[in-house]
Amino acid sequence: MTTILLVIHLLVTVFLIGIILIQRAEGGALGMGGGSGMGLMNARGQANFLTRTTRYLGIAFFATSIALAFLSTNHTTRNSIVDDIANTAPAAETPAQPVEAPSAPLPK
Repeated sequence: MTTILLVIHLLVTVFLIGIILIQRAEGGALGMGGGSGMGLMNARGQANFLTRTTRYLGIAFFATSIALAFLSTNHTTRNSIVDDIANTAPAAETPAQPVEAPSAPLPK
């Protein structure tokens, strides 16, 4: 479930970035023009479409973010590696035999 929701979240994010980047700037200097007033996607119709699309993608982005945060808090069944090591029974310990260094040089 989390994987599917994460993929949907990433797709919504990519589409949201794309829709925001193709919108015309309202502030002026960086706007890329509006085209002619005729046609199916005139300046006003395009602005309404992009605004609605941005709104719905934004809502989907926040919804998937909240859902992913909610799902991540419910995963308390996993233990950390440190907990697994601490809970395992120690193996039968055998005393280590010290290695003695040779006292005299070896003959040739």
